[in-house]
Amino acid sequence: MHARAAGSSRGAALAVFTVKKAEQTRREHRRIQVRKAARENPTCGHLRRKSLPSLPGSARRKMKLLTEEAVEHYLQCKVNLRHRAVSAVVAEVLKTIQRLTAEISKKDSRFQAVSISGVHHENLKVLAPSQFLVTIPLVGLTGYKERQVRRWRYYTLHGAKLLSPVRDPEGPQQWLEVEQFSKSLPQWHEEDVNIEGDLVPARVLATFRDLVEKAIRSCSLADKLSIVEGLGSAVRVTVETSDFQVEVELVPAIEIPTCWPQKSKWPRCLKSWPCREKVQCVKSFGFDLWASSNYHWQQSFSRAEHVLMQGLDEDGGCRRTCFRVMRQMKEDVWCAGSKPVLTAFHLQMVLFWTCEKYPHSKDWCCFRKAFLRLIQKLHKCVSQHFLKHYFLKDTNLLKYASTNDLDTVAGKLAAFLESPALPQN
Repeated sequence: MHARAAGSSRGAALAVFTVKKAEQTRREHRRIQVRKAARENPTCGHLRRKSLPSLPGSARRKMKLLTEEAVEHYLQCKVNLRHRAVSAVVAEVLKTIQRLTAEISKKDSRFQAVSISGVHHENLKVLAPSQFLVTIPLVGLTGYKERQVRRWRYYTLHGAKLLSPVRDPEGPQQWLEVEQFSKSLPQWHEEDVNIEGDLVPARVLATFRDLVEKAIRSCSLADKLSIVEGLGSAVRVTVETSDFQVEVELVPAIEIPTCWPQKSKWPRCLKSWPCREKVQCVKSFGFDLWASSNYHWQQSFSRAEHVLMQGLDEDGGCRRTCFRVMRQMKEDVWCAGSKPVLTAFHLQMVLFWTCEKYPHSKDWCCFRKAFLRLIQKLHKCVSQHFLKHYFLKDTNLLKYASTNDLDTVAGKLAAFLESPALPQN
C-alpha cells in the first residue's frame, strides 16, 4: 500500500509539474512573440504606448507620432526652414572669410584664398548651425607619394633636441615630409614651417595665425571677425552675422587628389554598398591632409564624403530624408547648443555605416522603418561611446568626447526609441 501511495503521489506531482511546465512554455512563447512584434513595429498596439519617460507632460503634448503626415509637416516647417536659414548664414560667413583669406594670400602665397563661387562650398563644413569648419587650401606642393620608411623624430616644436622620440601618429594621423612631394615651392623648406625636413602642423598654424591677426587689422574686419583665444594651436574665429554669432575653425589643408591613403582599408570585403562604380568614383577624389594638431597631419575625406552623400538615393530611397530629419532632431531635441558633443559629421558616419549594413533598395523604401533603424545605430554608438570613422575603421570618433554629455544624449535617444514622435512646433 505504501508503494501504491508513493506511486500515486509521484504521479500527481508529475501532473502538476507538467501543467506548470506547459504554462511556462506558453508564457515564454508569448514573450518571444511580443519581442518580435516590438522589433518589427516599435509603436504598434499596446506594446509601445508608453509616454516619453524623460519629457514633461507639456513637452509630450507638443509631439506628433512618426506618421507620414507628421514627417511631411516636420520637413516643411523645420528641416526646410533650417536649410534656408543656415544657407543665408553660410553665405555671410563665406563672404567675410573670403575677404580675410584673399588678404592673407597677398602676404603669403602658400595660403590660397577661399572661393565663394558655386552651389557646393567644398571648403566649408556646417558642424552645427553656429559651428563651422573652413579649410584653407595650401598651394605649392604637388606630386605626393606615401613614405614606407619609418624614422624617429627627436625635436620639439621649437626645434630643440629631445632625448626620447616624439610619439608615432595614430588613427587618421601621419607624418609629412617635404620630400614626399615631387614639386614644392622654396617657401616650404623655410624654418617657419619646416623642421628637419618635416612639414610641422603646429608651425604652419602659428604662421597662419599671425597672418590672420594682421589681415583682420589691414582689412578693417575687427567689427565682423575676432580670434578666439584658447588652448592648443587651432585657429578659431568668431564671425558676426545678421542673425547670430558663428564660431569658425580655420584649418590649413593640403589637397591630395592623386591617390588614396593606405591606412584606409576601404571598401571592405564582401560589401555591396556602395557599388563598385561608385567606389572608383569616390576614391578618384583622393583625400586631404589637415594641419589641426602639433606634430601630425590628419587625414580627411571631405570630398569623398560629399560624393557619397550626393548619390545616396539614386535608387529612389529615403536615406537623405532620414539624415536630414535625424540632424534636425539632434539640433532640436537630443543634442542642442552652440558646441554639441555630436555634430553633423558624426551623424554622417552613422548614416554611411547603416547604408553599408542595409545596402538594398527595399531597406530604404519605408521612411519609418529606415529612420528608426538609423536612430538605433546612433543610440548604440553614443551609449557605447564608440563610433568608427567610415573610411578609417580603427579610429573612434568619440574617443575624446565628454562621457557625461554622451550619456545624456543616449538617454534622450532611448526615450525617443521608446515612443517615437516628432516635435509639432
